[in-house]
Amino acid sequence: MPHYTFRCEVCGEVFERYLSFSESLQGITCPQGHTQVVRVYRPPAIVFKGSGFYITDHGRNGSNRSNGSNGHHGTASKKTQAESTQANKTQAAKAETPA
Repeated sequence: MPHYTFRCEVCGEVFERYLSFSESLQGITCPQGHTQVVRVYRPPAIVFKGSGFYITDHGRNGSNRSNGSNGHHGTASKKTQAESTQANKTQAAKAETPA
């Protein structure tokens, strides 16, 4: 069950309640009995493990994994793609020509 943090607007006390997803957040009272409570939002407890979560984890000389290992940001691969496309067109034309 998730726990929710509340703060009483009358006495200022901060408290937690464990509620199921089906329970309403309406009608929550503080331990002193006050009904004027507001929910306190807290950051989630997330732990990032491993590399790749910080700017310093990637090199600045193009060694980023998404750019490929050549360091040219994909310019060499565009040339080889164009050459392979041309080769495929040539092979297709030869296949369509009756011998």
